[in-house]
Amino acid sequence: MTSRRASLGGHTYEFADLRALLAAATPERSGDVLAGIAASSERERVAAQGVLADLPLTVFLDEQVVPYENDEVTRLIVDSHSTDAFAPVASMTVGELREHLLRPSTDTTSLAAGLTPEMVAATAKLMRVQDLIAVARRTPVVTGFRSTVGLPGTMATRLQPNHPTDDPAGVTASIVDGLLLGCGDAVIGINPATDSPARTTELLHLIDEVRMRYAIPTQSCVLAHVTTSIEIMERGAPVDLVFQSIAGTEAANSGFGVTLAMLREAHDAARSLDRGTVGTHCMYFETGQGSALSADAHHGVDQQTLETRAYAVARAFDPLLVNTVVGFIGPEYLHDGKQITRAGLEDHVCGKLLGLPMGVDVCYTNHAEADADDTDVLLTLLGAAGCSFVICVPGGDDVMLHYQSLSFHDALYARQVLGLRPAPEFEQWLTRMDLLSDDGRVRELAGRAVRELTAGVR
Repeated sequence: MTSRRASLGGHTYEFADLRALLAAATPERSGDVLAGIAASSERERVAAQGVLADLPLTVFLDEQVVPYENDEVTRLIVDSHSTDAFAPVASMTVGELREHLLRPSTDTTSLAAGLTPEMVAATAKLMRVQDLIAVARRTPVVTGFRSTVGLPGTMATRLQPNHPTDDPAGVTASIVDGLLLGCGDAVIGINPATDSPARTTELLHLIDEVRMRYAIPTQSCVLAHVTTSIEIMERGAPVDLVFQSIAGTEAANSGFGVTLAMLREAHDAARSLDRGTVGTHCMYFETGQGSALSADAHHGVDQQTLETRAYAVARAFDPLLVNTVVGFIGPEYLHDGKQITRAGLEDHVCGKLLGLPMGVDVCYTNHAEADADDTDVLLTLLGAAGCSFVICVPGGDDVMLHYQSLSFHDALYARQVLGLRPAPEFEQWLTRMDLLSDDGRVRELAGRAVRELTAGVR
């Protein structure tokens, strides 16, 4: 790899390889500082961004930040790259790609197969917040299972009814609470307190019974490990979506106990169940900046670039949903509200540019320098950016995972203020249940729906 230099303010900065350049050009975040790869000063960061802006996109096809021979994610990225889709931008630099994406006339959705994660991550490093929003808004990605996610003008929600002991009554009460407030069109998804096949199957049956009883056009998911999902599908469990946390390197995925072959097996098994009605997308992936670093599997690469590499894993399996859990790992990786906001918008646009239906868990841990004002800001910006879905928990406080996320009421706010609608099939159901008024607002008093939905809660 050739070295790259830049002079600024009488000082010459040298970036030994592509990894070093990408890391130095990244807007400040605590994870890169922790890894010892961040720019030493704002002056060095500006110098690196200048070098990066002039870097030809073809460099990313010749230089890999994680060696091809050592990493199956790199092999996936290289082997699946489309030269035809890349052709319209093949002569561009990173800076020119940014300008191209910002032009209103550019069809940003047609480039996905021609862009590598590293190209996309590099371009996002040169964008200010309004750029991240503008490009993402013009890059819709639409998927479907029983509801259609990602249509322009919509924002779906994952209803997350977690319970510290997986108590059926507690889970059901949370599901009803979310449905009454118009949430659940992306998925009703539970993080189980235990990952046993028996408990996972019990929770899937619980959601499925509620869904079928009220003919709700949504999908269920219990966020067990992919191997658990494979096992219970073989036993006939009602699996709609297969979930897995993924990362941007083979070593980090090994830390999650997962390989691309496992994901392929699970995808094929879920597709064979044919449980969807409006589409066949049946995978759900979660990611988050800092996951590779926390597993000591980052190979000296900055966390935003590695996060974007995880999206190459996701897009190989044509998922219904992908979301970054943007503040979940903690302040060691994203220190405060400003860093969380920037990371959430970066992840959202990078995922969309790679062809993914991106959502965001707008969240933070209790020891981070963040609060509800920060989540309000990020939610509003994501709504303006055309975010496919967000995650909502009762009261905004996840009592099982012990972190702060969005509440059901927060989703109502975003839809009402920004003029966004639920997924169309779910919106029709809300109307049938007398939960939605003609102007798209959830009714304050929905007598029949309240009586029907609460009748089964004990």
